[in-house]
Order: sequence, then C-alpha cells, then structure tokens
Amino acid sequence: MGRAVLTLYGDAERAKAALWLAKAPPLTRVEFKGPARSTDQNALMWELLTQLADQHRWHGIKLTAEDYKDLLTASLRREVRTVPNTDGTGFVVLGMRTSDMSREEMSNLIDLIYAFATRVGVTFSAAPVSPDKSAEAREGARPADDLAPPPERSREAA
Repeated sequence: MGRAVLTLYGDAERAKAALWLAKAPPLTRVEFKGPARSTDQNALMWELLTQLADQHRWHGIKLTAEDYKDLLTASLRREVRTVPNTDGTGFVVLGMRTSDMSREEMSNLIDLIYAFATRVGVTFSAAPVSPDKSAEAREGARPADDLAPPPERSREAA
C-alpha cells in the first residue's frame, strides 16, 4: 500500500477507512489529524505577519513576513532544530509547515502572533477576519481524490 489520504465526512468514508485498515499490511503507519486549517485562517495569518514585519525589527534586524512565520512556528512547537546550510556559510532552522497545520494548530499560531505582537508593541490596523461562510462551505465539499482507494502494491514489490 502506498500513501493515501481519506477525509471523514460521514459513514461511507468511515467504512472505507475501516476496510483499508483491515487490509493494511503489517508495519503500515496510520495517522489521525484534525480538520485542516481554513483559508480564512491562512489569510489572517499572512495579514498579521505582514503588519508585524512592517512595524518591528527583531533584535535590530528587518525580517520578512516569511521570516516571522518561521520564527513563530518554531516557537509554537517549542522545538528548534538547526542544521548547517549546504555551503557551510550559515544555518537553516527546520520547523513545522503551516500548510500541514490543523485548524486548532493554526488557531494557536494566530494566538501566538497576537501575543508576540502585543509583547513587542505592534498594533494591528485591522480587526480579525471573520470566517467567510462560502469559503467554509467550499472547504466542506467532498474532493474526489479523497475518495480514491489507496494505490495497490503487489507482494513482489513489497
């Protein structure tokens, strides 16, 4: 079995997940994750990070919104891993990707951005974006590829 993702919308997907689990070979890894971040959360995160980058210098250094995202996601996980870059002239911080965050994790990151901004004296010019009902409805649509069966592998390939 290769990699497969199934989003649970109801009983049909739960039955499919149970079938996949029953047929899974030994050592198959199973991961359960909460609902994915929303597009509204993502838009709000970038709006806040952009304003933070415009108003604040981190230890005297002008950071981009992307830099602040890396800084704050590393703080969110309370896990910092650094490795030397490929030419040995500096270091790269390894961290969580926001594209892989659940709604809860993204909410925690947005809370952290607000707390950090308050601590360093940044004020945001806009109120938080309210969830767009139509976007939420689109995110609740059933994507066809989530319902596809996992790729088959023959015993010889295993």
